[in-house]
Amino acid sequence: MKMVFESGTCSLQSSIIRNKVMAGGEKNNNEGKNNFTVLVVDDDIIVRMVHKMLVTSLGLKVQEAKNGKEAVDLHINGASFDLILMDMEMPILNGPTATRELRAMGVKSTIVGVTSCTFESVHKDFIEAGLNHCVAKPLTIAKIASFLPRSNNN
Repeated sequence: MKMVFESGTCSLQSSIIRNKVMAGGEKNNNEGKNNFTVLVVDDDIIVRMVHKMLVTSLGLKVQEAKNGKEAVDLHINGASFDLILMDMEMPILNGPTATRELRAMGVKSTIVGVTSCTFESVHKDFIEAGLNHCVAKPLTIAKIASFLPRSNNN
């Protein structure tokens, strides 16, 4: 897998979106002004690393889980997140099953399915598990920003 990042474009776009996301237009200064939290759930360490980088570039707090069971366990232990980026195919507990369990537990977070599968029927099945949205990989800053509340995304 070869990944190429255009630092100038990514950095500029990241700065523009980050400024739009931060309350009052302030840049992230790590003083807790932006408490929007994101859980990245994916079994692939590279994908988790890239998604974490994209999320943090928006000035958002991020936590990671390696599979659906870890995501469910985090919630059982009292964690909560505003946005969950859920991979579809993972060992131990896959995305659709984890999503069903989270919804059965009363989790109201926005859950976005993230999959490398492009078949509409697969996306439909994943959405029926309780997702708010389903998108194809790769995630981008713009895709993530589109799932943020309008008050943070103007």
